[in-house]
Amino acid sequence: MLLGTWNLENLYRPGGPFGPKDETAYEAKLAALAAVVTALDPGVLGVQEVGEPEALTDLLETVGGTWHAALSAHPDGRGIRVGVISRTPLEVLADTRAYPAALRPVQADDSGATSDGSGRGFLAVETVTPAGPLRVAVAHLKSKLLSYPGDRFFPRDEGERARYGAYALYRRAAEATALRALADDLLAGDGRARDVAVLGDLNDEVQAATTQILLGPPGSEIGTRGFETPDRGDAARLWDVAPLIPAERRWSRINSGRRELIDHVLTSHRLVHRLTSAGTGTGTDAGPGSQEEPRLPSVGLDPAARRNAPGSDHAPVWVRID
Repeated sequence: MLLGTWNLENLYRPGGPFGPKDETAYEAKLAALAAVVTALDPGVLGVQEVGEPEALTDLLETVGGTWHAALSAHPDGRGIRVGVISRTPLEVLADTRAYPAALRPVQADDSGATSDGSGRGFLAVETVTPAGPLRVAVAHLKSKLLSYPGDRFFPRDEGERARYGAYALYRRAAEATALRALADDLLAGDGRARDVAVLGDLNDEVQAATTQILLGPPGSEIGTRGFETPDRGDAARLWDVAPLIPAERRWSRINSGRRELIDHVLTSHRLVHRLTSAGTGTGTDAGPGSQEEPRLPSVGLDPAARRNAPGSDHAPVWVRID
């Protein structure tokens, strides 16, 4: 089966402040997204940026067939949230935005206001797939796109840019720590016996400190000599599947002309040794069986620039499980 993650980019019904301006643009977006889902044919897909539950229902009706869906009840200020769609029934295990008890709130802006939990909820589900029981956590961590007081996207000076860059990093690191705590709950002390995956838009690349927080005990990364050698850390580790993605396709977004892999699939010990392939792709442009690169637009600093654009500015990231 195929397991993956995909940021749907502002999936709202038309007419609101964030979604497409009219029904024609909305139908074009649904058609483009549905083509990707159809081409991927996922067993389980974590999704991000679902603005309205009804819009996800519209998308699944456009795809067709039988789907099960679960959405977080903790959207951010724009109303976007994470979710899971699956061919098999889903049981929600957790839906939380809480930081671990020992982690204090972090500074969020110049006023001294603090963030005491993730901006968007983390959703954890369990399902029984043809490949066996699977536990999945889905997340969308704090963006690197900076916003400033007064709904500005450009700073007054470089000092303000630096400070708000730090605030965003504080929040993303705290959210990664909270997501790691949720992964610990799903692993339940033995990733060697459980199929567990963490999926999502982590808004940073493989070697970023925030992404590395999620891995757990160091060592045994894919491609190293230790990968095939069992050790005590295997019970708690997560493996980022990025090294399994062909190098020419190892990116999921284009930011100001630069390719970056900010969407990730991380798996437990039992699951990582059952993966047969991994990749990125945009369905009809570069599906799982293709060696083409994903075809994506380059995005800039204005999040409203693609309001009426079809499809998504992210490529799905996926793995195949034996």
